Amino acid sequence: MNVFINDIPLILKKATEKVYKHEYDLILKASDHFTSKDLVGDVLIKDADILLIDRIVRLMEVKKLKKLRSLTLVTDKKKKLIAHLKDQFKIVRAAGGLVLQDGKILMMYRLGVWDLPKGKLNKKEKVQEGALREVEEECNIQVEVIDKLPKTWHSYAFKGKKILKKTTWYVMNCTDDSLMKPQAEEFIEEVRWMTPQEVEEVLPKAYTSIAFIVRHYLQSLKTGKV
Repeated sequence: MNVFINDIPLILKKATEKVYKHEYDLILKASDHFTSKDLVGDVLIKDADILLIDRIVRLMEVKKLKKLRSLTLVTDKKKKLIAHLKDQFKIVRAAGGLVLQDGKILMMYRLGVWDLPKGKLNKKEKVQEGALREVEEECNIQVEVIDKLPKTWHSYAFKGKKILKKTTWYVMNCTDDSLMKPQAEEFIEEVRWMTPQEVEEVLPKAYTSIAFIVRHYLQSLKTGKV
């Protein structure tokens, strides 16, 4: 599960999953005494439990952890922790797409950041149908789904409520972009086809969750697995 709290990834892993220590700047145990100032770079915390996840979520929501890149929690009760985490939020469903054409990726510029087309699903709307609708509305193009991507979970506050937006992502192929234009009502200023190299260059100006999806896809080109 990939949860983004204040644009910082919170990753939950099973204790049985392989962990490569060299990928982390700091490795802690849940029982260790640490403060927000200790959380720098890519941090891994072992033996995570409900008390720890409550503490971590509060820290990530309240503190500006500018030096924290990612936080990975390792637990032998992953399902229980995920269920507990979800219980703290109202869940909102959304879907979107990483759209391809001739080896290029469709990026859009909205509210000062680079983004991928996505949006909330209508009530009882099927996920894939909603993803197609959102992409076609926001970019005024025609697309088809060709593969799945990992889901992302993004937390935010709205009218005093804690929201957790579950976004289902698809790889899509553009079948017609002859009338392509940004949807102004959604504050989209530009839609642009970019090479993978051009996308890499703008990712520092994208949300972390968007960078995660794009980099996952680019990595899949090397491994052959989406």
